[in-house]
Amino acid sequence: MDWKIELIAVPVTDVDRAKAFYADQVGFHADHDFLVSDGLRFVQLTPPGSACSIVIGEGITEMVPGSQTGIQVVVPDADAARAHLVGNGIDASDVDEQPWGRFVYFSDPDGNRWALQQLVPQS
Repeated sequence: MDWKIELIAVPVTDVDRAKAFYADQVGFHADHDFLVSDGLRFVQLTPPGSACSIVIGEGITEMVPGSQTGIQVVVPDADAARAHLVGNGIDASDVDEQPWGRFVYFSDPDGNRWALQQLVPQS
């Protein structure tokens, strides 16, 4: 039996600002933006090539905006990913070289923290 993670909630204070950040600056695809009812807006965004999306909106989660700190995305090239982020006005860390991968860190406007990992061959 397969178990697949397909949607992760990211708590934000301003849905439109967060949607613009993730779609226009980070480069996620804006899949859906539905006002389901008063107090419930569902915005789904997906990283290029990913089977897992994030959801932001109103009435989505009880997490405090900025409290999501554990999302990690695998990228083929940490240097290129960092250059993309910086080129789009995002404050991204330098590439952090570790024996298990090369990492770049950044935060969204609310302080939700992301890690990008380039896998390195293991001997």
